[in-house]
Amino acid sequence: MISLTVASLVIFFVVEVAPGDPASFMLGVNAQPDTLAALRSELGLDVPKIQRYFVWVGGLLSGDFGTSYTYRTPVSEMIAARMWVSLPLALYALALSTLIAFPAGIYAASRRGEAGDIGVMGATQLGVAVPNFWFAMMLVLIFAINLRWFAAGGFVGWDEGFWAGMHALTLPAIALALPQAAILARVMRSSLLDVLGEDFMRTARAKGLSARQALWRHGLRNALIPVLTIIGLQFSFLLAGSIIIEQVFYLPGLGRLVFQSISARDLIVVESVVMLLVFSVIIVNFVVDLAYAAVDPRLRSRT
Repeated sequence: MISLTVASLVIFFVVEVAPGDPASFMLGVNAQPDTLAALRSELGLDVPKIQRYFVWVGGLLSGDFGTSYTYRTPVSEMIAARMWVSLPLALYALALSTLIAFPAGIYAASRRGEAGDIGVMGATQLGVAVPNFWFAMMLVLIFAINLRWFAAGGFVGWDEGFWAGMHALTLPAIALALPQAAILARVMRSSLLDVLGEDFMRTARAKGLSARQALWRHGLRNALIPVLTIIGLQFSFLLAGSIIIEQVFYLPGLGRLVFQSISARDLIVVESVVMLLVFSVIIVNFVVDLAYAAVDPRLRSRT
């Protein structure tokens, strides 16, 4: 609750102090003062900021996110429509990232110092260095323009069917997943190497287990704690930080909604979406904490 309160204060007042008046933006520079005053009163912009903050927070607590200045539509409806694009995209990208990173990290750790390890680490270094929008443009060039396997952008909607929707999200999900997979693979390798040097691993080998058996039975599970932390952070990033990718692929998601709202000075939309994303980050971190106990039984005994 304290985290949410502090976040709401920061979000509201940072957005509110940004230059530009929503009413002036909507009416243009030649608007008459009385018309401007009437619109500000209609939008609720003529009251003190602290009063607007409490009205906004009170609405959030009751499930009312306010009404968009630009579209005159409830913000909750706009968020719900966009969430059905951003959430599946984030989950799809996270699944791809995990499927790529786990085998790569395990393979590199099991062959430390060999050619396979060097090759994987070189690839992950490239993945970390190259921004995701570059991957997005290359994917569009290869798979949309040249091969014509995918559309270059847009979203067909879930009404067209699950597989049609997933097909439209595939290139954006890959573009988001590749840099995150590189980071996760490096963390996986580092965590596994730390575990492989522990006494219990040497004991397992002394009892007759092969290196592969010791790795899969004892090493992998003990190496998952830092990996889970990164996965939780990555999901939050994928959900909230896909603005550029949604712009490249012209996806009607939350990232694009925030971008359009900032451009239009639609403050209530920006504040509500960002607050919702902060809440999702807190929930994801809580779920990750629960996953720690599921992975490591020693943590359950401490609670």
